[in-house]
Amino acid sequence: MRRRDFLLLSGAVIWPRSSRAQQAAAPVVGFLHSGSKLRSPHIRGFGAGLSEIGFVEGQNVTVQYRFAEGRYDQLGAMVAEFLNANVSVIVAVGGVHTAIAAKSASTSIPIVFANGSDPVRFGLVESLNRPGGNMTGVSLFTATLEAKRLGLLAELVPAARSFGVLINQANDNAEMQLKDVAQGGVLLGRPISIQKASNAQEIEAAFATFSQQQINALLVASDPYFFGEREKILALAARYKLPAIYEWREFAESGGLASYGTNLFDNYRMAGQYVGRVLKGEKPATLPVFQATKFEFVINLKTAKTLGLEVSPTVSARADDIIE
Repeated sequence: MRRRDFLLLSGAVIWPRSSRAQQAAAPVVGFLHSGSKLRSPHIRGFGAGLSEIGFVEGQNVTVQYRFAEGRYDQLGAMVAEFLNANVSVIVAVGGVHTAIAAKSASTSIPIVFANGSDPVRFGLVESLNRPGGNMTGVSLFTATLEAKRLGLLAELVPAARSFGVLINQANDNAEMQLKDVAQGGVLLGRPISIQKASNAQEIEAAFATFSQQQINALLVASDPYFFGEREKILALAARYKLPAIYEWREFAESGGLASYGTNLFDNYRMAGQYVGRVLKGEKPATLPVFQATKFEFVINLKTAKTLGLEVSPTVSARADDIIE
């Protein structure tokens, strides 16, 4: 009797393993961002980091994406969706509030964060070298650079008599950012107008107020929602002819006067690498928090000329990149 006939008679049926079954066994990663899904450069960076560790989305790993579009109060519900889906790792990026929401929901599922805040100060990890819990990730420290950006803005616009600051009061870093701005204002010795905005209407109202107050230069504070709304913010700055400095180089590349911050693609690539390492068995508790050390000062000379500004050779020499 042939083996196949014996198996049929005994009631045993053996089916070949299908590619669908193999894909079903692939780990699932939950990617949570507090901002807009338009942050495609950063999604590419994350995917590049994953692939460097051997994981390719759609082949041996599945990624579920959630974007809060600036509605920070929705983050908890989105994390709950990941828990219901039994994800293997949660990626919490786009501000410390995202990481806080993930940490509040689970102390067992591995969580990889990437944000500009101090993770120790916000209780995400015990220390940078030994996180100690279920979280690790990338610390950009960009939310602590507002005074630095304000100083660079003053050098770019030396004739400015007053400065405006646009800040998102819904950001968990807002209080710290305000203190940083206040310290920078003391050093400059010039008045600063602070306007708060957490939606499109408030952003427009803030710019109108800056115009009424005859503000000469603007600092747009670090915030994931502002990045997602960068086209609107850049258009308003152009309309009111306000020279402004921003957090990320993407602002300067899209027409902003200047930016000072880290490289988002590289940071998200590192987050992708960490997720890959966790999927391979490493524990967040022993993976040191990666600290960004390279900061880019980018100046858009074309925008400077449009605004009637002459960037001094000294300031130009300090720039890491000049857009002409």
